[in-house]
Amino acid sequence: MKTSTYRIRITDRVAEFIRGMHPHLKRKMKASLKIIVSNPSGGKALKDELSELRSFRVSRFRIIYRVHSDVVEIVTIGPRERIYEETFLILRKEVRK
Repeated sequence: MKTSTYRIRITDRVAEFIRGMHPHLKRKMKASLKIIVSNPSGGKALKDELSELRSFRVSRFRIIYRVHSDVVEIVTIGPRERIYEETFLILRKEVRK
């Protein structure tokens, strides 16, 4: 098995969200995170205000992440219906800091 040259960074909020998921979905999320770390360019590139981010589909959820040199940072995870708006709000808060 090829070792990834990328490391993953997950916020406490995202880790808590994953811990609270149904066990079946939690396994899917963890497997998807391994896929993302092994191939960060595999997710869909987002556009406009979210252009620095990528999205990876897991059932009806999306994992939103960005890549900085050798680190894959998981920005947020959530249902497709509202994840992009929530991500935009998270990015606005980061800019204000």
